Amino acid sequence: MQSSSELFPVALISAELRGDLCEDVYRLKPANSPDISVELALTRLGVAGQEQNRGVPVVLLPGSFSNRRFWYSPKAIGLGPYLARAGFDVWIAEMRGHGLSPRNRDYQRNTVAHYVRYDLPAIAAFVFEQNSQPAHWLGHSLGGVTLAAALGGNYLEQEKVASAVLCGSQVSRGYWPLKIPPVEWLGRLIVKRMGGLSGARLKRGPEDEPISLAIETLRWHGLFGRFGDAEQDWWAGLAKVQVPVMVVAAQGDYQDPPWACEKMLKQFGSELSEYLCLGKKRGFSSDFGHVEMLISKEAQREVWPLIGQWLRKSPQVAAELSHAAQAEAGLAL
Repeated sequence: MQSSSELFPVALISAELRGDLCEDVYRLKPANSPDISVELALTRLGVAGQEQNRGVPVVLLPGSFSNRRFWYSPKAIGLGPYLARAGFDVWIAEMRGHGLSPRNRDYQRNTVAHYVRYDLPAIAAFVFEQNSQPAHWLGHSLGGVTLAAALGGNYLEQEKVASAVLCGSQVSRGYWPLKIPPVEWLGRLIVKRMGGLSGARLKRGPEDEPISLAIETLRWHGLFGRFGDAEQDWWAGLAKVQVPVMVVAAQGDYQDPPWACEKMLKQFGSELSEYLCLGKKRGFSSDFGHVEMLISKEAQREVWPLIGQWLRKSPQVAAELSHAAQAEAGLAL
């Protein structure tokens, strides 16, 4: 089959109509990482009959133990279809070994560092090749953490990012026992002996997660740990990120509490930012939970429209800020 890209081999593995939507599923084989067996599934959603009228691209990143169905149900319900019907060019990514992305040869060694260094840049390049407009990126939970890491590590070109939206994403919630080296070592040993993290067994979701990802997370919270890899401090790098950023937290989220999500937002250097906490005290119908913030009838009514508003306004406001800064600099000269 002829490649759908001039960047690297890309196969269109399915093209279907889902009610009023068209669904194209691509499989990318970028061969840009040490494990050349990696293939990445990328689903595009658009309104049927309007394939040539593409709006601003939005890339959606699922969290841990999850896949594209977090954003897009078989009945075409979800934030993905909502944004597609609102005129956005929606792309749903699945990390290596998740969903329609086959398990790579070194699956158990996969880490966030691999995602941000190799996978997200390949996805960004292909989306930009198909739609040469700056893309919005939106991640839930680990998807948002991965997005933050890619920005902090400068693996995504900021001029090609319209905005970043992090939902229920943080790295600041402390686990003080892990600061004791023997406890961290014991934790690593237990994780390694588990042989894998089963989403079904742990009742966390439909997907499994590799051992190395869990070990990487333990290292972040260790005594001398940091949000980064051996080469870069992603947390420090966030201070240099200037793209508009929105953080969505949920008052009833005990896994990724609001204060930790807000701390992530404050680490960004962006002039344009917005913090949205979903709870009764903020005028919402309930104290949303970690998943319910995006998957629930209440989210459909109360949260999706707010995210849509942000995606529409952020590039325009950012451009106005940039023009104002340039004008101010000119006056100073």
